[in-house]
Amino acid sequence: MAKVKEIFFIERSQFLIIIALSFGMVGLTGILYFHNDSPFHRFFGDVNPLAAFVVVSLLGALLLSFLLSQDWFAIYKKENLKGLARSSALAALLGMIMILVDTQIVLPKDFNIPFPESLLFYPAIDYFVQILFHILPLTVLLIVLTAIFKNADHRHIVWICILVVALLEPVYQTVMGFSSPIPLWAAAYIWIHVFIINLAELIIFKRYDFISMYAFRLVYYLFWHIGWGYFRLQILF
Repeated sequence: MAKVKEIFFIERSQFLIIIALSFGMVGLTGILYFHNDSPFHRFFGDVNPLAAFVVVSLLGALLLSFLLSQDWFAIYKKENLKGLARSSALAALLGMIMILVDTQIVLPKDFNIPFPESLLFYPAIDYFVQILFHILPLTVLLIVLTAIFKNADHRHIVWICILVVALLEPVYQTVMGFSSPIPLWAAAYIWIHVFIINLAELIIFKRYDFISMYAFRLVYYLFWHIGWGYFRLQILF
């Protein structure tokens, strides 16, 4: 705990950024929830999404603080802005590839949250996904494996954790399935596509920082879920 306090004063700007981001995402969730809570039903069921976001945001801030205190990962570093541009280009490319796939198989009509709710939903759910599918399992795995393999090279442990954590979201999406049947090749491609996105995000997190990882998915969402999510309803249906 003492180390976390010491890091807080040394890296105050990083903590302030994650606190501001957490408040911002909870705010977006609250606005959308009180305006129209239907976009959350698919993901949260009967769970209050605002309460879920508050809990996950607090958890995320604590876990990121721990990762920063161990000098394992960073929350935000100004010098990494150049890397943000490169990773955004990759995210845009992946988004456009997914758009091409959709024109061939035509995913369900309700696959994307409709515009304009999407402008509030996807930035918020991006943060939620990063904490639940990346930060939480990554932190747990790192703690467990570094405790078990005390003499192992930490870099090797980190890469093992990254590969394992990158599998979580594609496996989750496979279990959840789609609202209507799609060709086997399409399901296989989407699994690989989601795995690549998760692996890219975690590599970006390792090389740069959390904000770069968050921004990567946000750019992908901007192309695939928000932009194409609006136009596909007019073009494909």
